[in-house]
Amino acid sequence: MTLARDPAYLVSLVRELCALPRETTWVEFKVNNDSPERIGELISALSNAAALEGREAAYLVWGVDDATHAVVGTRFRPAEAKKGAQELESWLLQMTTPRLHIRFHEVEVAGKPVVVLEIPKASGRPTIFGGSEYVRIGSISKPLKDAPEHERALWRSFDTTPFEDRPAATDLDAADALALLDYAAYFRLLGVPVATDQAGILARLQDDRMLKRNDAGRWTITNLGAVLFALDLTRFPSLGRKVLRLIVYDGRGRLLTSREHLFAQGYAVGFAAMIDFLAALLPRNEVIGAAFRREVPMYPDLAVRELIANALIHQDFAVSGAGPMVEVFADRLEITNPGTSLIDVARLVDSPPRSRNEALASFMRRIGVCEERGSGADKVVFETELYQLPPPLWEPLDGSMRVTLFAHRSFAEMSRAERIHACYLHACLRFVMREPMTNTTVRERFGIDPKNAATASRIIRDALDDGLIKPYDEDQSKRHSRYLPFWA
Repeated sequence: MTLARDPAYLVSLVRELCALPRETTWVEFKVNNDSPERIGELISALSNAAALEGREAAYLVWGVDDATHAVVGTRFRPAEAKKGAQELESWLLQMTTPRLHIRFHEVEVAGKPVVVLEIPKASGRPTIFGGSEYVRIGSISKPLKDAPEHERALWRSFDTTPFEDRPAATDLDAADALALLDYAAYFRLLGVPVATDQAGILARLQDDRMLKRNDAGRWTITNLGAVLFALDLTRFPSLGRKVLRLIVYDGRGRLLTSREHLFAQGYAVGFAAMIDFLAALLPRNEVIGAAFRREVPMYPDLAVRELIANALIHQDFAVSGAGPMVEVFADRLEITNPGTSLIDVARLVDSPPRSRNEALASFMRRIGVCEERGSGADKVVFETELYQLPPPLWEPLDGSMRVTLFAHRSFAEMSRAERIHACYLHACLRFVMREPMTNTTVRERFGIDPKNAATASRIIRDALDDGLIKPYDEDQSKRHSRYLPFWA
């Protein structure tokens, strides 16, 4: 059965997929190609690739140009498509082993028809179509038997149980299990009516992997259920240290603590309260306009929200004795989570997203906490540029990941290293927007007066000397020079 998705969700999903800077193994774009055999091969290849990448699902999208990722529309109508006399979806399910819960969704994006096929990852064994197994290598689908390294890696991926599916509390009766979770928040955040009886509540939570029923008919709360919806995470021994910790210091060092707070609720339940609490604590600056005074936050609200969400979602839960932490200083905000980045920190702006905790990331996206499509770093860089702050700094640190937002400093107060780093991030942001960096855009990023174009040129030259950017064209004239990040 094909379940309907909210149109707003589908539009957001398509736009995020189109914003990916390059091909991935778990997304394929088509315009009108509706060959049943080709669709079936892609279902197998994408499903297996999703498992290899640690993703919950892969996507086959019609109506998007493969080269430009522009939405162009499609004539493909899955409800009308057939293989012989048989409905296409029914035939695909019949030819796929094990039988996947694939879902076709039709939606309009920018006034043009788009079709999204949502394909669950392979689980327990490779996904087979028509008796053959396929896998994606780059943007190419090929038989799995012809890629032995990928085949071995795929089978290894089935041997590990994700953190989210492991037990946080076991052997509970129904009442005790529900007493530990804010199940009302689960229904509220998803925007669906609360089930009318206990059996209905349990069934919904079980469907979303928050609960599992054991062979004795009793209940297990999974790590996913506890991390998202615990009334108090400290009541789960294995998760007590995963509570978000907020510390506010007097001054620029850690010698004097003025305030400390622990957010013990599950991340989904408590996220809005976390953000509101922090926003009330962070300093604000007064801006005098033409006629009125107004206050603006010292740090962009959207950037703070994105970074805290990322710290919660992408942390390494296998690191014991450590949890996510937010530290507020007089001149900066530091957000730290256990676990190093799965992506090179120099490539956070452009790289497709990866997460250790795909089910957690997927659910947090469903309730609007994160995008899950790799645009978080882009937004942070954009917001810091908009506020003309020093560039954000991502740092691997002793098995953890720390990102720092700095309070406003004038251009003259920024160090040479900060200016070069800001120039590099600006080039990355322009590249993912499919526009090169120029002297003009650098001046706008730093708020440099047009008559001081030489200052922007000096920053660009320093970034070139450090190998962080490169000319768009080696033969370009100085007057119309454009630049790209070094990896482009």
